Amino acid sequence: MLSLPFLVALTFKSVRKEFFGLFLFLKSLIRYKSILPTDLREIDHMDGFEFERFLKPVFERHGYLAEVTQGSGDFGADLILHKGRKKYVVQAKRYNSNIGVSAVQQVVAAVNYYKATSAIVVTNQYFTHPAIELAKVNKVILIDRDKLSKMIL
Repeated sequence: MLSLPFLVALTFKSVRKEFFGLFLFLKSLIRYKSILPTDLREIDHMDGFEFERFLKPVFERHGYLAEVTQGSGDFGADLILHKGRKKYVVQAKRYNSNIGVSAVQQVVAAVNYYKATSAIVVTNQYFTHPAIELAKVNKVILIDRDKLSKMIL
């Protein structure tokens, strides 16, 4: 009896689109939650390429469509994200020390190359004060170790 109103509602394109969007989102939450490392020490032992591939499902779990770029010759973007009408370029830095201004400079250059609306630098460490200042001026989103830890839980 309850299924009849549900089936009638699915005949409307807007309802169907919302339902299947929610279904795909929930499916990705379940799928990615089980395979992602949640311990930052595991991430600290990844190489740069593994870190980039690790970030793809992390961002997808947060509602982005994500693609990893080719690796070398990527013009400063390791991932390209889409959410709604916005396009983001991501510079991923899996280092053993704090991240300086060069990461911010690289991703700022990538914004124009990829015609993105915004830029993100994500790391398993922290950012130097000059990097934070440069990011503020260029409106670059910084995701440090603490924010990354919250994203993967």
